[in-house]
Amino acid sequence: MLATIRGVFLLLLLCAGIAQAADTGWMQTPQNTHARVRISAEQNQNSVNALLQVELAPGWKTYWRSPGAGGVAPAIKWSGDTRAQWFWPTPQRFDISGISTQGYDRQVTIPLVIEHSGTAPLSGTLTLSTCSNVCVLTDYPFTLDLNQGGDAQFDRAFSDAMATIPAQDGVTQEVSARQQGDQLLITARKSDNWQLPSVYFDPLSNGVTPGEPTLEVNGSELTVKVPVTDEWGEGAGNLSGEPLSMVIADGDKAQYVTATINQGDATAGTQPAAAGSLWAMLLMALAGGLILNLMPCVLPVMGMKLGSVLSAGADRQRIRLRFLLTTAGILTSFAVLAALVTALKLSGITPGWGTQFQNPWFIGFLVVVSFLFALNLLGLVQLLLPSALNNRLATAGGNSLSGSFYEGAFATLMATPCSAPFLGTAVAWAFSASLPEMWLIFLTLGLGMSLPWLLVALVPRVALWLPKPGRWMNTLKVLLGLMMFGSSLWLVTLLSSHTGPTVVAVISLVMVWVTLEALLKTQDKTHRGALLLTAVLAAAGGWQIHALVDPTYVNEKTSRSAAINWQPLSEEALSQALAANKKVFVDVSADWCITCKVNELRVLKRPEVIEALNQPDVVALRGDWSQPSQAISDFLQKRNAYAIPFNQVYQPGDDRGHTLPTLLDTSGLLDALNKSN
Repeated sequence: MLATIRGVFLLLLLCAGIAQAADTGWMQTPQNTHARVRISAEQNQNSVNALLQVELAPGWKTYWRSPGAGGVAPAIKWSGDTRAQWFWPTPQRFDISGISTQGYDRQVTIPLVIEHSGTAPLSGTLTLSTCSNVCVLTDYPFTLDLNQGGDAQFDRAFSDAMATIPAQDGVTQEVSARQQGDQLLITARKSDNWQLPSVYFDPLSNGVTPGEPTLEVNGSELTVKVPVTDEWGEGAGNLSGEPLSMVIADGDKAQYVTATINQGDATAGTQPAAAGSLWAMLLMALAGGLILNLMPCVLPVMGMKLGSVLSAGADRQRIRLRFLLTTAGILTSFAVLAALVTALKLSGITPGWGTQFQNPWFIGFLVVVSFLFALNLLGLVQLLLPSALNNRLATAGGNSLSGSFYEGAFATLMATPCSAPFLGTAVAWAFSASLPEMWLIFLTLGLGMSLPWLLVALVPRVALWLPKPGRWMNTLKVLLGLMMFGSSLWLVTLLSSHTGPTVVAVISLVMVWVTLEALLKTQDKTHRGALLLTAVLAAAGGWQIHALVDPTYVNEKTSRSAAINWQPLSEEALSQALAANKKVFVDVSADWCITCKVNELRVLKRPEVIEALNQPDVVALRGDWSQPSQAISDFLQKRNAYAIPFNQVYQPGDDRGHTLPTLLDTSGLLDALNKSN
């Protein structure tokens, strides 16, 4: 009896095997435990239908036929005379570190129709790219015996998979595309209103790749703006007449669309629009560079130059030469910045304006240089420096011609933590533009910052309008030295987040002690006022040191300055707040950003602003960029911002946000916050 039952069971298993399609079963490798794949196939009269199933661990993804800016699409290297047509389900878009990709997460089933000759088994090697914070490229060799019967379950699974493939119609009835500068403008219309649109692109010819699109819905009309660059990140050139292949989806419906980039609009509108935009950015860069001279970061250096003009007397030729050298220092420094940005962009890193102040060694270098400048202006530098170093650095505030060049370079370094009006827009354009345009904008920024210096160089009479030299010059020089000394102390405080408050307190005490000791030893009566002012600075520094080392004071100070209920900034926090139907105020700032401090004192600490931002229907998100943060860098770059302060207001249902001016205004902030969506 037992033998009979066993025989019947084996017969049933054999019949089940005959009824099934060829199947590899789930395949997984020890090198990639985050993914498993399965390939099944069934022989038809003239072809083979196959299914590629991929299952991924949470947080992992694989790619569509066109991965986007990064990634590799799944591919099979077949053995023998075999060709396959892939049918791709509608993908999703993923944005990681400013790179936009197209693919799938969790699971996906991709149908294939295969032309396979002969009776040999179907074999090959599947190469699958899977990514999380790292990417793994895995090979899966397989063999399928097609000499098996059909399977109704496979037929149903294949039909279900084909139903996920974008159709040739059903979503939009009219699509047009045209080029405007380095972006494409796509318009799609449908019979009813758009609900949840999305667009996914295939690459164009010559390696031109569309980036992350921006979508705007107006009832039944969808407008898509997408940047296009070549494989080197440069401008795409003229794309008129090129076919544009894409998938346009609305909710769970998707349609495969091919549109030709309109030749008439592109030819007529591309170059003038791009040229007009570039000229507008150059004017902004010129104005932004000019305004940098008025920022508190640069004023002490302007003071040093004023002192050098006074000491030069009425020698017009010398005044002209020294101001031309200062201009050369500024332009050279901006050229160096452009070269650094070029190197970073070519290596795949997108920098930000002023981010060098996130480096403690850079801050330390500026502390040393500014302190030496201060001591030089006070006439005390010889007490600290050997003559060789004195000739190279300390004379930058004195009478040497090479020092004038260093003054221009130092002014540029001191200007980078400031974000003046027009500067943020110009810098954002520069970082996202082609390399030649980026260089042009950076040099224009330098030219704008050099305008006051060039004015004196071209018309030395302007400098000679100053009062005649006299004893008052010594007093002014001391005042300028104390201004630079204050800047040096401020730079020291920026080290707190890197070294801790104790180290900052010690450095501040040493700097104050050295300055007081040097002033006490000098017999020059003009330094008595400097001694008094330095004592005041020392008292203020002592209070700051007390604040740094006294935890009780820090807690009290923090509680007062944090009257706004700030939450940490992240894309997730923003999405959650908007999903909860909240208004959102975004503030990205840093300790080294002077303009950020101005905004905080003038606007963010005002009672009416604090009250408005603490309302139950408002979420205040703050990002601290004092130290490097990839999350904040990605947040800014996604919004085409590369300088801080950066402030936005989001209304419920608005995922684009309204960007506020660099210099905040109380009424403007409150109006944006109270604006009805």
